[in-house]
Amino acid sequence: QVELVESGGGSVQPGGSLRLSCTTSGRIFSIDAMGWYRQAPGKQRELVATITKSGRRTYADSVKGRFIISRDNDDNTEILQMNTLKTEDTAVYSCYADTRSGPLAVVLLSWGQGTQVTVSS
Repeated sequence: QVELVESGGGSVQPGGSLRLSCTTSGRIFSIDAMGWYRQAPGKQRELVATITKSGRRTYADSVKGRFIISRDNDDNTEILQMNTLKTEDTAVYSCYADTRSGPLAVVLLSWGQGTQVTVSS
């Protein structure tokens, strides 16, 4: 069993910054991709950012140049640094991780519980 615990959501004014953290624990041999999704009320879920085990990053066009994703493979933690936040960034942000319980195990996709980010003046 794998558990992802998020922290760092909250409220901020436009132009501000927030830092989200997500720690993965449980039966883990390795973690492949990690990343963040978000979902705003009445909108489809959007992939915000991903990072592979080797450190390759991808971002949604809407957050490029403002958000930075990083990970610590020793602590199984991923970070989403969100800068120059806009009102349209308001959403519930959920982290995910693709984990393996052994060298030949299939990949298991696990999710965090979600954390609210609200950007308003």
